[in-house]
Amino acid sequence: MRRYWLMKGAAAIVLIPAFVAALGFVVMLLWNALVPSLFAGPVLGFWQAVGLLVLCRILFGGFRGHGRHHGWRQRAWGGRWHRMTPEERDRFRDGMRRWRHMSHEERREFHRGFRGCGDRMADESGEPKGT
Repeated sequence: MRRYWLMKGAAAIVLIPAFVAALGFVVMLLWNALVPSLFAGPVLGFWQAVGLLVLCRILFGGFRGHGRHHGWRQRAWGGRWHRMTPEERDRFRDGMRRWRHMSHEERREFHRGFRGCGDRMADESGEPKGT
């Protein structure tokens, strides 16, 4: 398990700067192709384009959740969780525990058998309740 996290961290150390560099290069190319001719603006260098990305991140994206806004997910799941019966919550928890230890193929099979919660929840045979 520790080896997995080390490999994941090493990949992040390589991929994140590569992603930022590629995105900075694309911003620089787009800016230099459009802004000087359309608005008589300045031509940007690579580091200026990366700085522009950081500035946009600060102004528009913030630093919450690595760019993903989890607030809507928490609100959606909070409402769904409160509508679940205790049995449905237990079933959900058990499924999540099993999910962590499954292979990709096992997860795909598990997902096929899952029908959601509430009135449409599947019984043991895999058929939705109430049919």
